[in-house]
Order: sequence, then C-alpha cells, then structure tokens
Amino acid sequence: MLLRAWLSAILVVGAVFGQQEVYEQYRRWITTQPVAVQKEAEPLARYREHLRGKGLDEQTVEAQIELIRKQGSRMEVERWNRILTAPKPAFNVEPNAFLVEMVKGRKPGKALDVGMGQGRNAIWLAQQGWESVGFDPAERAVAAAVATAQKLGVKLQTEIATAESFDFGENRWDLVVLSYVGAREFHEKVVRSLKPGGIVVLEAMHRDATKGRSIGGAVVFDSGELPGLFRELRMVRYQEPLSVADFGRERVRLVQMCGEKPGE
Repeated sequence: MLLRAWLSAILVVGAVFGQQEVYEQYRRWITTQPVAVQKEAEPLARYREHLRGKGLDEQTVEAQIELIRKQGSRMEVERWNRILTAPKPAFNVEPNAFLVEMVKGRKPGKALDVGMGQGRNAIWLAQQGWESVGFDPAERAVAAAVATAQKLGVKLQTEIATAESFDFGENRWDLVVLSYVGAREFHEKVVRSLKPGGIVVLEAMHRDATKGRSIGGAVVFDSGELPGLFRELRMVRYQEPLSVADFGRERVRLVQMCGEKPGE
C-alpha cells in the first residue's frame, strides 16, 4: 500500500515537472522569435510547426499545444512564484534605483506597484510615507511581501490579480510603478488611473538586451517606443542607458521613463 502510494506520488511529481518543462521550452522559443511573431494573436500556430519540424509525432505535438493553451498562464505564475521566493534571489531585492531617483523630494500620496512581486518597491514606498498598494498574480510572492511588511511594521495593501483583472480605477493614483512588468496591453488603464499631476515610473529592457539572451517580450521595448505609448503624459525623464538590470543582474541597455499626467 505504502509502496503504491509512493510510486503514484513520484509519477504525479514527474508529470508536473514534465508539463512545466513543456511550457519552459515554449517560453524559450517565443522569446527568441521576431517581434512580429511575438505580437501575433495566435503564436501557437507557428509553434505547432516548430514542433513538427523537430520530428515530434502529431499526438505529442497536439498534446503540448493543448497543455500550453490551457495551463500556460498558470505555469507562468508558478515560474515567477519560484523566482520571486527563491532562497537565494537572482534579482535585485532593493528598491529600483530609477524609482528612488524619480520620487525623491516628491510629496507622498497613493502609490500602485503593478506586478509587485515580493514587494521590494511597494514596501520601500510605504517606508517613505506613501499609501502603498501592490498586486501580482504570483500568490506566494505576494504572501512574502505581506510577511516582510508586517515584520518591518509598515502598512501595505495587496491583491492577488493580473493587470487584466485588477481595477486600476480613474484619477486614483499619485504614482504608478511599472518595474519590469510591461505596459503595452494596459497602458491606457494606467494613464486613466493617474490623478492629474501623478506620475508613471517605468523601467524595462531595451530591444538590444535580447541579443544573445532570452527575455520575455512583454518587458522589452524598442527605441523611443514608450514616449509614443504614453503620449498623453508629459515626459519628465526618458532614457535608454546601459546599466545593470534588476532582473538578470547583467549590464544591458534599459529603457527608463517617468511621465506626468497634465493637471486639470
């Protein structure tokens, strides 16, 4: 009885890890594709042909496509749960330096940290007197942020949500932080949610950073793309410096933007 239970557990774990690897292989593939392919509404059609080209039989190909289609979103969350709660983090656990620079001397108000992860930026803002709110779909990372905030004695409001499901509101925030989380799909929500005079602070990867490395397309921007994306805002600062990225910890080209919503 115990032996059968043990064997069953091993088989389940093996299946889970195998499924995760199927997703990781797809993720590595999509991040190396041309921008036009990454932005396609149905990139899985191309990935199907890629798998066939590798010699996989049709049943295996369709099983992998179906797995990615049905469970890809959850597997992405699990990926970030592992990264953001790792015992030895492979990312900067201090607040983003560009964010610190942009809010220096600014009167604290209501701040939203989009894709807050384990809370490095949201907690720092709370320590500076901001009414700090953050959300992320990675529930274990959010739990870690809450535990850290409680340990430090700072007030932090959190929600387990995606950018699609979170209610950004309207004229609600004095600051919105977009630190390595993208923006293309929800930038209109961000602009609408800012109070007049409020700012967006964004740091992500420049397209140049993808040369020779795999980076998720959502956090990669082309030269000059962000000012056009956030054209309703006044550009307080926009730059594309060579610097050490918070994620990956390599010296690459970044994009950094601080935009302010015009006053009424």
